[in-house]
Amino acid sequence: MSAIATVDISRWYAGGAEADALAVDVDEGLQRAGFIVITGHGVDPDLAARVRSASREFFALPDEVKQRYSVPVGGHGWIGPGAEANAYAEGTETPPDLKESFSLGAETATGDPDVDRIWFAPNVWPTEVSHLQGLVEEYTAEMRRVSDDLLALFAHALKLPQNPFVDLASRPTWTMNINHYPPMTVVGEPEPGQFRIGPHTDFGTVTVLDREPGAGGLQVYSEQNGWEDAPWQPGALTVNIGDLLEYWSGQRWPSGRHRVLPPQPEAPEEDLVSLIYFYEANHDALVHPLAPPIGRVEGLAPVVSADFIKERLDAITVG
Repeated sequence: MSAIATVDISRWYAGGAEADALAVDVDEGLQRAGFIVITGHGVDPDLAARVRSASREFFALPDEVKQRYSVPVGGHGWIGPGAEANAYAEGTETPPDLKESFSLGAETATGDPDVDRIWFAPNVWPTEVSHLQGLVEEYTAEMRRVSDDLLALFAHALKLPQNPFVDLASRPTWTMNINHYPPMTVVGEPEPGQFRIGPHTDFGTVTVLDREPGAGGLQVYSEQNGWEDAPWQPGALTVNIGDLLEYWSGQRWPSGRHRVLPPQPEAPEEDLVSLIYFYEANHDALVHPLAPPIGRVEGLAPVVSADFIKERLDAITVG
């Protein structure tokens, strides 16, 4: 039996006893692996398909064109092959991840140049694929809605009298990565220990993922089952807890450890694109971990969201 529960969050929108029962299921699922798969979220699957199609147009451009939009890890633009090794966040040295990304983020500038440079830099859009911007802006608005709904559901699952993220995520930082995992015929045979994305956890509150299934696809780790292929169904979204929410929960919910397998010999032409929305909190949010009996650990100190996340971003940058 998979450690990853599939839940219908239309039950949350229904309210009442249905929402209460869902909250119990979600709490139990998150305790197992820090992952759930959600249906009933109300996001039009055709929107994701159109974003993915436009993204493929960008990734198909020559490298010298994409280079015009090149940025380091954490920037807004094209992050080329070889820039990241996510397993470094766990202290594991691995070859660079076998992917390229187009990254963008929140643009709600504060007016403080030091803050805005890191957390609210303007997005850069490729003129060669002019329709990408409108599609992604529509998609990220939907992802923020889903993320806010999930945080409200999670607060209810812990029987809190109110949802603290109404204030903690009123002007949040967030990032969206459109990840392209090229086929083996493009990237070559993987080196020992090399992945499309190495084993890691995410850094923020929740990650909402629209993915394509594949032989070299997403795997999730749990104490119950070890590494297992994440369940997939058309139209569903995959959700995982990030390090900041694990900390806030007093380590009740583990930050979902996961990896994306390298291209597999039996599917050398497999070419996948994932849409990944990393939600966080206000850059200056002071996050107070929940104490027992809700949390599992006593005496965890408050942390500032931006400091907590920046430390982890720096860890995965190659070089």
